[in-house]
Amino acid sequence: MGGKVIKGFKEFIMRGNVVELAVAVVMGAAFGAIVNALVNDIVMPLITAIFGKQDYSKLYWTVNHSQIMYGSMLNAVISFLLISVGVYFFIVVPINHFNARRRRHLGLPDPVEKPTEVELLTEIRDFLASREA
Repeated sequence: MGGKVIKGFKEFIMRGNVVELAVAVVMGAAFGAIVNALVNDIVMPLITAIFGKQDYSKLYWTVNHSQIMYGSMLNAVISFLLISVGVYFFIVVPINHFNARRRRHLGLPDPVEKPTEVELLTEIRDFLASREA
């Protein structure tokens, strides 16, 4: 029984998607440091230069003697948006551009967009309706 368990575990670990996921997690963690440095050291100081105060975590509203601390949420939203913009413009756009140039250089056709599930279901419905008529 122990041999079956170890063999099953070995097969599980050696699956392509598990290994790819592990690599993606490690790369994501390493890339996170780059994105955080971009946001904290370049983008946030620019926002501070334009709008003033960089740390909004102490902002709050007072309602019936209770403090609603919305500043941390505001910081998180700003960080998320800046990280998203940074990832898109500094990673996604250049990689898409590089892949398109590579496809053109190799003479490969542009990728064809696959139909959505709704489009496929509509085609199936129309086909079945035409057969019944």
